[in-house]
Amino acid sequence: MSLTDLKRRKKKSPRDSISVDDFIEDANNYAFGQQSAVSRNKKKLKQAQLNGLDKHSTKIFKHATFSLTEDAIIVLDDLATQSKIAKSRLLRILIHDFFDKCDTEKRQIISNSED
Repeated sequence: MSLTDLKRRKKKSPRDSISVDDFIEDANNYAFGQQSAVSRNKKKLKQAQLNGLDKHSTKIFKHATFSLTEDAIIVLDDLATQSKIAKSRLLRILIHDFFDKCDTEKRQIISNSED
């Protein structure tokens, strides 16, 4: 069972139409191993949009798929309900906490785990 309820879905933006000449030019660029003109324009547009944002307040999250046991899912649900924190944020906190532990503590946690 995957944690699909943790998935943050983006709204699909409509694709910009490009001319036939741009399409052919991109095909030629692809054949010669060069960057496409269309993706360069999209990157410039995206960069212009990001320049207006405060990068310290905007975090970019990446989708991840992993498996958990039923028991782990129940515990995660209980923790999220009790702490009133989203499951994805709770997992990020737990990962960060584990990362900050010394190697001895990490080994002890891993040896005591039931999985």
